[in-house]
Amino acid sequence: MKRTFVKFRNSAFRSFIRRHSKYAPILFFIGGFIFDTLTLGRIDRTYDLTVLCLHMTSLSITLYLYNLADDGKWKHTFLERYTEYLPLAIQFFFGGLSSAYVIYFSRSVSLSKTASFFIILVLLLIANEFLKKRISNKYLQFGVYYFISFTFFAFMVPVFLKELNNMVFLISGGISLLCTLVLLTFIYSKSPSTRKEIQLGKMIGIILVIYAVINLFYFMKLIPPVPLALDKGIVAHNIELKNNEYHVTYEAEDSYVFWRKHNLEFSYTPDQNVYIFSSIFAPTNLKKAVFHRWRWYNPKTEEWENLDDIGYDITGGRDGGFRGYTFKNNIRPGEWEVQVLTEEEQVLGVIGFTIIERNTNYGKKLKTERF
Repeated sequence: MKRTFVKFRNSAFRSFIRRHSKYAPILFFIGGFIFDTLTLGRIDRTYDLTVLCLHMTSLSITLYLYNLADDGKWKHTFLERYTEYLPLAIQFFFGGLSSAYVIYFSRSVSLSKTASFFIILVLLLIANEFLKKRISNKYLQFGVYYFISFTFFAFMVPVFLKELNNMVFLISGGISLLCTLVLLTFIYSKSPSTRKEIQLGKMIGIILVIYAVINLFYFMKLIPPVPLALDKGIVAHNIELKNNEYHVTYEAEDSYVFWRKHNLEFSYTPDQNVYIFSSIFAPTNLKKAVFHRWRWYNPKTEEWENLDDIGYDITGGRDGGFRGYTFKNNIRPGEWEVQVLTEEEQVLGVIGFTIIERNTNYGKKLKTERF
């Protein structure tokens, strides 16, 4: 009786997928994204690490199963009845991993300097909806797989090594390259259909190009130093540390600007200090030196001028992020930005604001918040 029920359930599910094959990819896409949005939190949390590792492992296994299915490898086995679902499974894992990366990156307070890499992730996430029709293209399969794998290890390796620098990034890329080439050559050796469809040298060449481009992006500082992320960045009138809490006094934004609490226009009076408060997420026990680069836009030269680099160290593990601040006085009016950078000058985020000189504090709506 139980076997009959399971058989009926599988048959019903297969019929449902076939009837709604046009919409199935969209449902898998939306479902994976919603699942990650609701469940993922900290990259160093056991649950998050487990989910991402399971996604990556399952994706690798599914790629192997799918590529050998065309050779009839799974005929007369229990896997035969599930081979038609393998493209959807590949799409689900592609979507699950890419959406996780988008979620982690989007939690940073600023993506202005690293928007190009973020846009690639978003486009990959959107393109995943239409991937099913072209999933049989093995060049596309392994190209996307390698990009996903590189990003996966770029997150994971710093978490486990508890260190982040250029060498760690190169190690991450090397591990992802090795794993991808091992999987590719293994499938290539086992699957006659794969050997007919792709040239191994050409496929390796494509992967090496992707490897080179990602490294170029990184050393051009177009990729954020994951898994670090700037959680909060506030321009403030005063900051005090009391009982291990930062009391930050800033100008409150108008109520209709619901997406931001603090005003980006700073009302400045002569001889006043201008403070920048930042909260940086870092995985547990990851130590890193960061600094604030204060920059002023010169309207005469129409260029940004670097005025001060003020640094401090961070140690990860706190849910609210590692907190710190810097300040300046004798500020001139105009457009300002403070870049939050690692010691390798990788951009964590940019805090932009405008200084407006006023003789009095009239009109300021000051608010003090504890962090």
